[in-house]
Amino acid sequence: MKTTTLTDTNANAAAFLEKLTAEYSSYKDTNIIVDLSVQEGLQLSDVLGFLSLSDKHRKSKKSFVLVVTDFDIDDAPEELIIVPTLQEAHDVIEMEEIERDLGF
Repeated sequence: MKTTTLTDTNANAAAFLEKLTAEYSSYKDTNIIVDLSVQEGLQLSDVLGFLSLSDKHRKSKKSFVLVVTDFDIDDAPEELIIVPTLQEAHDVIEMEEIERDLGF
């Protein structure tokens, strides 16, 4: 399964989410890593904006992982997968692919 990494280079989570949502059909058939690591001080409300897009994508049996540094993942809902590095995002997707292949 192909993975697409989408990186926010403008450090504006809301604008980036809007762009991702508008262009979602371009990425819907791949696993998605949303790299927000350039943003400092992201709040829970910033991250929660990605929840509906994540839910939609995960329902189609694809992975959706957010990369956010300096964030307490315990604050986020369980449905959102948030990791601190790109490598961990790739690891999560690999694990989820294995689980899907095994029928979980």
